[in-house]
Amino acid sequence: MIKNIAILGSTGSIGTQALEVIEHHPERLQVEILTANNNSELLIQQALKFKPNAVVIANESKYSELSEALKNEPIKVFAGNKAISQIVETENIDIVLAAMVGFAGLVPTYNAIKAGKDIALANKETLVVAGHLITNLSREKEVSIFPVDSEHSAIFQCLVGEYMNPIEKIYLTCSGGPFRGKTPEELQNVTFKDALNHPNWNMGNKITIDSATLINKGFEVIEAHWLFGLPAEKIDVIVHPQSIIHSIVQFADGSMKAQMGLPDMKLPIQYALSFPERFPTTFPRFNFIDYPSLDFEPPNTKIFRNLALSYKALETGGNMPCILNAANEVVVNAFLKGEIKFPDMPGLIEEAMGKSEFIENPGMEETIDSDIKTRRITELLVKDKK
Repeated sequence: MIKNIAILGSTGSIGTQALEVIEHHPERLQVEILTANNNSELLIQQALKFKPNAVVIANESKYSELSEALKNEPIKVFAGNKAISQIVETENIDIVLAAMVGFAGLVPTYNAIKAGKDIALANKETLVVAGHLITNLSREKEVSIFPVDSEHSAIFQCLVGEYMNPIEKIYLTCSGGPFRGKTPEELQNVTFKDALNHPNWNMGNKITIDSATLINKGFEVIEAHWLFGLPAEKIDVIVHPQSIIHSIVQFADGSMKAQMGLPDMKLPIQYALSFPERFPTTFPRFNFIDYPSLDFEPPNTKIFRNLALSYKALETGGNMPCILNAANEVVVNAFLKGEIKFPDMPGLIEEAMGKSEFIENPGMEETIDSDIKTRRITELLVKDKK
């Protein structure tokens, strides 16, 4: 049986790797919808190659360019964020790969679940900002959410066949990013180019900066809370520089399961799209002889305070994770523009968390409103910092 796939964010790092996976399994996987934010040139190339039913570009100024390039193809062309949120309801879609970056992925993913579509979730912010809304709706609609993050995919794989057995703890592994072991003084003058030099993974700019500050791992803690129904005290983060063990589950009897492999996002992408099957691959294989030792250490939450702030947001609950995410998106953008320094980010986020209105049980409209208001607050804090 062929699965028809909609890729939200097809021109990004996850989206392009997903298309590589699909290309190698044309007898089982087929592209139905492609969407992009701004990269019309690559979206055109993808559309001509994979022949989807429809494409959507969020930037409406790129509509004419896209439409002209595809005028001789049987491909529908749409533009705007509203179109992305609506296209996921297309009847022929079997699974939606949510790979848009940041808060922008929330509403399309929510609408896809509302329409009864299974989700391959690469946009961790969706569960960070609205985990209660997403999980409640997915249960109501009997929709499956397959995690694409390597860590959550690892936990998911370890739990297959174990769903009735109590979990004592899960360990999300973390490479430590490019600044592992750096002192506060050494971090004062690092540039965004330094931060984008991840030692193990090839990712987009935003997620790579998030990995450097460890807030990406904090987001994964929040995401794991919603995916696996675990309280914060049962979710640990451990630094593992080689990125071979992707995560670990410890059960009530003390035994542990770990999922291992070379760092390659195509594997968790493929597993999410192929589940419950495992399609054969030609990916490079892990060899124990090449890794005679594997190292582990605790994260330094005094230097990388964003991880501690993430635990605090999860424990506070309500709209606080949404506030955390909105503030982070603003400060990351400011850091990429050279407006603030690397060590400024956690302080600005913490200040925004303190100044934003707390809502104990936000609905979708309140969540969107919290995001907007927090961004304004954080932008003013960044402006004062410059």
